[in-house]
Amino acid sequence: MSDAIKISPSILSADFGELSRAVALVEEAGADSIHVDVMDGHFVPNLTIGPPVIKALKQSCTIPLHAHLMVDNPDESLDWYIDAGVDGVTVHVEATGHLNRALSHARESGVKAGVSLNPSTPIASLRDALPDADHVLLMSVNPGFGGQSFLPSALRRLGELVLLAREMGASPAIEIDGGITAANAGDVVREGARVLIAGNAVFGAEDPVAAVRELRVAAEAGLTPED
Repeated sequence: MSDAIKISPSILSADFGELSRAVALVEEAGADSIHVDVMDGHFVPNLTIGPPVIKALKQSCTIPLHAHLMVDNPDESLDWYIDAGVDGVTVHVEATGHLNRALSHARESGVKAGVSLNPSTPIASLRDALPDADHVLLMSVNPGFGGQSFLPSALRRLGELVLLAREMGASPAIEIDGGITAANAGDVVREGARVLIAGNAVFGAEDPVAAVRELRVAAEAGLTPED
């Protein structure tokens, strides 16, 4: 197993009535973190999980819990999720006018700070924020719903992100989210992704434990000897 690859199952596709069991299954499979898609019904057309559920999950979760805030004005609600016990937060560049401040606040609060981009948002919009980001989450679908198909343009965008990070002298963990399966895991890793977020491919499978392990094997096949 390579430490270069991280697998982060998204509980958006899990049975919300059995979240603790879903988390336990992927922990058993060796998942590296749990991804929580927080949607407010405004920034994206769906409404999902809030701080009380995250706080409850944190009580039984033994691996890092990361909140992906697909919400308007994340600056106003960032502390809700930090106080609920997340280990990392991700805000959208499209949703905040104070990106550097949000990232710095998260870091100062002791959690990992990340920024996410929608598929049509230029990679260059991250230029001045990269030094403040622990991770960058590239969306490979338009956010809002699970089970969507991977957008092939994400492969080109991954390459652009890698080049920009190199140019800026930054080294954020590069995450990808949306339509990730064992069939495309190797491709996204070859283009620079190192954290693979998968919901339907894991929790839509008959055996989530086997699905996590299959995804990791497929992702590691995309690594080069230098990795």
